[in-house]
Amino acid sequence: MSDAHPPALDETDRQLIGALQLNARESVAMLARQLGIARTTVTSRLARLEKTGVITGYGVRLGQRLIDGGLQAYVGITVQPRAGKEVVRRLSAMAQVQQLCAVSGEFDYVAWLRSDSPEQLDQLLDQIGNVEGVEKTTTSIILSSKVDRG
Repeated sequence: MSDAHPPALDETDRQLIGALQLNARESVAMLARQLGIARTTVTSRLARLEKTGVITGYGVRLGQRLIDGGLQAYVGITVQPRAGKEVVRRLSAMAQVQQLCAVSGEFDYVAWLRSDSPEQLDQLLDQIGNVEGVEKTTTSIILSSKVDRG
């Protein structure tokens, strides 16, 4: 959507979004019951929130036991001038890259990685370091999650 202004959300929209953040698979009937509104209202609100880009998708959150079975890390990435587009393209093709953000400050990008083992993380970091245009990487392995609002 090319609108410069995000759509205005009322209290019902916020309650609906909040309920979906707790359980994205909640039925329309249950959402209507929880919020005390008609099912048709829930359906039309969801359609509008999706159409305007407020809700961009529904996902799966992995349980902590599965996440704990592997390693997660944040990697600060510094790239050579004008290499960003190609670096982003190459990192996007790596399945273990969960998120990649352009950032201000010391790095050009920060990637959130998930791997099954220290060996796999080591290989992944080598792959990232060998991407043409990557100048430097700085890795922080996540030891524990203190707050997760998912």
